[in-house]
This record gives sequence, C-alpha cells and structure tokens, in this order.
Amino acid sequence: MAERQTVIRSMHDLGLAAWFGGSLFGAVGLNGASAAVSDPSDRTHVATVGWAKWAPVNAAAIAVHAVGGIALIAGNKGRVVGQSGTRGNTLVKGALTLAAMGVTAYSGTQGARLGKDSKAPANSGVDPSPETPAEQAKAMKQLKLLQWAIPVLTGTLLVLGAQQGEQQKASEVVKGLLPSLPTLGR
Repeated sequence: MAERQTVIRSMHDLGLAAWFGGSLFGAVGLNGASAAVSDPSDRTHVATVGWAKWAPVNAAAIAVHAVGGIALIAGNKGRVVGQSGTRGNTLVKGALTLAAMGVTAYSGTQGARLGKDSKAPANSGVDPSPETPAEQAKAMKQLKLLQWAIPVLTGTLLVLGAQQGEQQKASEVVKGLLPSLPTLGR
C-alpha cells in the first residue's frame, strides 16, 4: 500500500457517517418529534414522509460506503492477509456491514407498510395507539426496535474502522507482520 487512498477512505468514512448520523437523527429527532404533532392521524404520516425523503440519500450513503470499503480491502489486501488481527477485523466488519444493510432494508419495508395507511392514528411514528390498525401497529413495534439497531450496528462499524486505522500505524504493522515472517536459523 504505497499510494494514498484519500478518496476511497473518504468515501468509506463519509458514507458510513451519513448512514449512522441519519439513522440516529431519525430515531431521536424525526420519530421523537412525530409524537409532538397535534393530530394523532398525522403523526405516522409526518414520520413516513421524513423517512421517505431520507431514503435516497441513505441509499447513496450506503453505496458510497460499500464502494469505499471494497476498494480499501482491495488496496490493502496484502496487509489484510498478512498482518495479525487485520483479517479478523475485516471479516467482522464485513459481516456487520451486511447485517446493517439487511436491517436497513427490512426497516425500509416496514416503513413502506406504514406508508400505505399513513393517516392511521398513532402516538408517534413508532408508537401505535389503541386506534392504530393491527398491521400498522405491528410495523411500528418492529420499527421501534429497528430504529436503534441501525445506529448500534453502524456505530460499531465506526469503532472497527477506528481500530483499522490504529492497525495501520507503522509500529502495529511491524508487530502484526512479525509472526508471519519465516524464522531464520531455526
């Protein structure tokens, strides 16, 4: 890895930052604020419209993150294979990325279910009221959990990315490659 990777690192990090930040804002700000809408039949509508406006930006952020991540793995393949600890981090990070993508996609399908009858009365965008139809109530209950799963998964990815940055320090690279070097004279 002799060349700089500023563009692909930026794609990886900015995409993940947008994915994490958008999902956290949605859970705290958008879904939280929907409870303050005065008409209970507008609460779900406000939340679903906000999430629908965010969805294309979120999809782009995920795509940019994925392209950046794949390019980083390709650009660092020798170190990923040879440096102790790096392969494990990369595999865990890949699995968590796929899990976060899956949870995000499933969350989108549940949001689409809500959008079909977004004028149903509710306590908030993720809290059904006794008057909320059963299908929407079920989707809301699932979204109430999913809204936190996405920031937890993407936040963990941010921490693993920081760990990868630490693994790229010269002292860590040397320490990580020493066990894989052939022993001379033994």
